[in-house]
Amino acid sequence: MAYVWIPSLLRDLTGGVSEMHVPGQTVDDLVSVLENQFPGLRSRLCEGSAIRPNIAVIIDGLRSKKGLRESVSDTSEVHFVPAISGGCSNRVPSNA
Repeated sequence: MAYVWIPSLLRDLTGGVSEMHVPGQTVDDLVSVLENQFPGLRSRLCEGSAIRPNIAVIIDGLRSKKGLRESVSDTSEVHFVPAISGGCSNRVPSNA
């Protein structure tokens, strides 16, 4: 079973569970199992039949290019990583 880390932004749906072993052969399988156990999780991770654009799927340290179709193995480590926004602006302050 793949080892899945649940981001803190989704732990309100998991009752605080942050990681767990999940059976499946694809990311979609993992998300389906998680959705069955934690209703509402799929809609927070997916938009239609794809991973939301603000979520990255990291499998064994590499960003997935296939999203839900990406294969996983019994030894895979899977992270759903929300995009981080904000940061520094290149804008010059008006009083400069």
